[in-house]
Amino acid sequence: MHVSTEWLNSYVQSGLKSEQLADKLTRAGIAVENVIYRDQGLEKVVVGYLQEVEKHPDAARLFICKVDTASEVYTIVTGADNVKAGQKVPVAIPGAKLPNGLKIKKTKLRGIESSGMLCSAEELGLNEKTIAPEDREGILILSDDAVVGQPIAQTLGLDSPVLELELTPNRADCLAVLNVAREVSAITEKPLQFPTIAVEEKGTGTIEGQASVTIEDPELCGRYAARLFTNLRLGPSPAWMQQRLQSAGMRPISNIVDITNYVMLELGHPLHAFDYDTIQEGHIIVRRAQAGEKLITLDGQERELNAENLVIADREKAIALAGVMGGLETEVTASTKSILLEAAHFHPASIRRTARQVGLRSEASQRFEKGVNIDTVTLAIDRAAQLIEELQVADVVPGTIDVYLKPVQERSIFFQTERINSLLGTDIAGTEMSRYFNNLGFVVQWKESQEGLEGQVQIPTYRQDMKDEHDLAEEVARLYGYDNIATTLPSGVTTTGQRTWPQTVKEKMIQTLVGSGFREVVTFSFINPRHLQKLKMAENRESYPVIPVQNPLSEEQGILRPTIVAGLLDVASRNASRRTSDLAIFELGGTFHPRQLPLQELPIENWKLSALVMGKEPIHWSGSRQNYDFYYLKGIIEKLMESLKIEGIQWEALQKCSYLHPGRSARLYKEEKDTVLEIGVLGEVHPDVIEVYDLPERAVVMELDVAALTELAQTKGYYKPLPRYPSTDRDMAMILPLSVPASKVEAIIAKRGSKLLERWQLFDVYQGNQIPEGYRSLAYSLRYQRADRTLTDEEVNKTHDAIKVALTEELGAQFR
Repeated sequence: MHVSTEWLNSYVQSGLKSEQLADKLTRAGIAVENVIYRDQGLEKVVVGYLQEVEKHPDAARLFICKVDTASEVYTIVTGADNVKAGQKVPVAIPGAKLPNGLKIKKTKLRGIESSGMLCSAEELGLNEKTIAPEDREGILILSDDAVVGQPIAQTLGLDSPVLELELTPNRADCLAVLNVAREVSAITEKPLQFPTIAVEEKGTGTIEGQASVTIEDPELCGRYAARLFTNLRLGPSPAWMQQRLQSAGMRPISNIVDITNYVMLELGHPLHAFDYDTIQEGHIIVRRAQAGEKLITLDGQERELNAENLVIADREKAIALAGVMGGLETEVTASTKSILLEAAHFHPASIRRTARQVGLRSEASQRFEKGVNIDTVTLAIDRAAQLIEELQVADVVPGTIDVYLKPVQERSIFFQTERINSLLGTDIAGTEMSRYFNNLGFVVQWKESQEGLEGQVQIPTYRQDMKDEHDLAEEVARLYGYDNIATTLPSGVTTTGQRTWPQTVKEKMIQTLVGSGFREVVTFSFINPRHLQKLKMAENRESYPVIPVQNPLSEEQGILRPTIVAGLLDVASRNASRRTSDLAIFELGGTFHPRQLPLQELPIENWKLSALVMGKEPIHWSGSRQNYDFYYLKGIIEKLMESLKIEGIQWEALQKCSYLHPGRSARLYKEEKDTVLEIGVLGEVHPDVIEVYDLPERAVVMELDVAALTELAQTKGYYKPLPRYPSTDRDMAMILPLSVPASKVEAIIAKRGSKLLERWQLFDVYQGNQIPEGYRSLAYSLRYQRADRTLTDEEVNKTHDAIKVALTEELGAQFR
């Protein structure tokens, strides 16, 4: 955003130099990126009058000009062919140094002494975007109003510095020069001279009988106003308006276009003019585009629209792309006699999507995208009508159409002085805060309460960034001055940084698996829904509910993963396709499950530790390579439990898991008082799943619940001194049905062993001769020991027999 200081001074006389004003604005949060001095290098460039223009006698392409600069007549030789006697042009006299670095001095060209140079727009350093195409070639021809001898910077309005603002997204209001002037007024406490807007309506009839407006989509268009003008007299706009537009980086086009651009820059509200006679029955309809509807915009391009685009239409067709660009059929041309001028408020997101879709970004769309003030609609259209009438561009037809379906009320924000002071670390009185708010144009009301002095601030609609008390505190800080707020160091108790307990447990898990030869992988949390079918989980969605991604980047990332196993199998499949079939990998990450509560609730995120082994163990000098199998991964789990100091984990055959082998899988759990804590699952991958993922080997996977392991994990182990007294070992062998797991046997041994049993170990499992079908033999070695005395045979025999009785009664064990 470029703002001319001359334009600012017309609203508020700050009395500051450009650098001082830039510094104050920047310190108040309106960053001035640069102060542009457009008159640099133009010190000895003045307006000259061409008295004579003759061809050079010795050069067909050169001309000899007699140029009057009021103080002296210079003879200048030029190669430009667009100069004629009677014109006024920029003249660089000897001693000038132009913006492009060219030094001007007397010289001879084909025998004729030339004392200076006639200048083009490029040589004056003018922005090409602000110059009409016909003025970009040859010498710049000035208007007849230019004063001979006057410095060219003054003639072209280049003697006023321009502030280049770098606005943050929340201060879209400062895309209006008038609102920047409000900031200057608030900072310097100088009065704001708001332009008086009074429209003299001289047209015939009224607008009501000649034009009408219908808003079909009030969600995308909150307000639409229009004025009608007749007897249009197209021509150039006055020099002062052209200069202000050029200072903002815009090119003057014609009086009516320049007025709409001027009002947009002044008030921050875009306008658009239609050729009234091209609008069917003068009826404007604001609606969504129809699917496949086409519109030729002002740039001559045909645009295909969809239902997401908001258009301005008449009874037959779309005539403009709302907030982005007008249509070619309703363009104001030299043959236009009457115009219909619109000012509207459109939904920012709608304009942003449309502008991105059609690839059009303009000053108007930039303002609509960031949000314009809905209360400025009629103010902007009246300001344009005032300028049109004052500059005699057209006749203003009496009346204004203003369709405002859902009026917006000004917001009120409550605050406490103590609260604002505590946020800022200041001690600013309420009266001073009130002065700051009044300088910004906010209305303040005060009242006493038990908590202290409370205020209510009425926020004008042009400050859409003001939402709550924190925003008020920022305004106080800006005007009080950030430099006036004392610098303080943060206070509090210094603590040593350390991992939380869940972080410590996760780190221990990773260390254990990496130390066991596993490689950690990281897969996407978003997966393809086809993985559910591959894992046979899609057959039972009630047991495996999933969360779809509302706006996935691709089909490959359509749902949040309910299990990490899918990612590990995908990694295994990709490696196997590259002839790497020996794998031991793991991943520690989140799985996601929907809540039963309303959809607004975030999903449940459960962290899982998953691992997969496939193929053979790494080559080692100590022996031949062994296949990875169920028992290998079971041993890894036992090692993991040992590292986390978790005891009492029980194993049980897994009844059903869609992606695991039904006869080679198990669940892990631990009984805690009256509850059963589920730890996870372990098993071979189902053969059908192996086939779907095209794996060359059988694979074994595990998935453990990290939350459960974190709850059971211990920080430290228990120390027991080495026993001083001898132990006694006893063996027992029993026959049990195959359906009885060894874990139940060991649970009874542990329970009945009382305080005498120090440890036990399964050392033999046998099925075959002398063992009935459907049964097996289990043999255990039991060690009895006390730390305080030597046990007697009677004590050991009594406890040993009690264990046998319990196994017989509860499990039906037959001892051998």
